Parts: sequence; structure tokens; C-alpha cells
Amino acid sequence: METRPMTKSVDALSARTRFGELMEQADSENLRFLVSRRGKPKVVILGFEDYLRNFVKKDELLAEIQLSAQRAGLDKMTEDEIEIEIQASPKRIEKIRC
Repeated sequence: METRPMTKSVDALSARTRFGELMEQADSENLRFLVSRRGKPKVVILGFEDYLRNFVKKDELLAEIQLSAQRAGLDKMTEDEIEIEIQASPKRIEKIRC
């Protein structure tokens, strides 16, 4: 079960100088960073999976399927590989029915 992301505040100068580190933490540690300039909140840095799960309006199951496919590397399939999978699907379904 995933935990709710924690939000940390960071000033714009620190965000600029530590951007790569903040990106890594947002992704791997499920953190969000509220970036402020002159004490006023301006932007939020968050990981892509956090963004998909919490801000993209789509069915929860579809979001989970998409993330699972990305983790498995299936989002990197070529058009030829996709076509082979599509053609093989009816054969697999027929085997299951028998």
C-alpha cells in the first residue's frame, strides 16, 4: 500500500541549485516540494507517478494498468511488437475458453 506523499518547502534558489536531487527524491521517495520565491508559493515539484495517480483525471484502474505497464517496460514496445501482441491475443483467448 502506498503512503500519501509528504510535502516539503524549499526556496527557489535551493530548488535551482538542487533540482536534480529534488527530482530524484520526488520520484524515488514519493516527496513533493513546494517551491517559494520571496516567501510566496510558486510551483510544486512532484514525481510522475504521483502526478498520474493524483492529478490526471482517469479511471483508477486504468491509471494502475498504465503504471504497471511502464514499470514492466511495455511503454517502450515498437509498433511491430504491438502488432504481434494484437494478433496473438485472439489465440490466447481461444486457448482459455477451451
